[in-house]
Amino acid sequence: MRQREKVVPLARGEVLEIGIGTGLNLPYYDPAKVTRLIGLDPSEKSWELAGKRAAALPFTVEFVGLPGEAIPLADESVDTVVVTFALCTIPDPVAALRGMSRVLRPGGELLFLEHGLAPDAGVQRWQNRVNGFWAAVAGGCNLNRDIPGLLAAGGFQVSELQTQYLPGTPRIAGYNFWGRAHLAASA
Repeated sequence: MRQREKVVPLARGEVLEIGIGTGLNLPYYDPAKVTRLIGLDPSEKSWELAGKRAAALPFTVEFVGLPGEAIPLADESVDTVVVTFALCTIPDPVAALRGMSRVLRPGGELLFLEHGLAPDAGVQRWQNRVNGFWAAVAGGCNLNRDIPGLLAAGGFQVSELQTQYLPGTPRIAGYNFWGRAHLAASA
């Protein structure tokens, strides 16, 4: 949870959380900064669990599904997009990021926390070697995604990036990226 504490409290205004799942991020939103939260997730069962966490929050939380590949929101409709540990499972992360850039207002930001491709060649070899098996048994989670590269391809410019291997986590699954990104000039 310490990683979530570094990212989620930075959200402000109208927020879109991609892959809200069971609402693990909900306790970390700062109610003095957030006016409304839209949680996007294809699993209605997850919404039930997240709804219990959301009930105690002093701002509106709305859950929306994912009809097809498009985010069901208007262009430039949110101030912040939060994505934590979701880019590893999204089938087409670049298309998803382009959708996030579409709904982000000018001056808004994307807050991200993801695991992905490690910088060490030996770890990368193992990530690539076991990725297919890992994805099959871990709900589609990919170990070897180049998070900064995906963000750039999706129309974002990273303005703040921190990385580290998480202590106590196997290195093939524990290299984390977190930070902020804004719309790229050509997005």
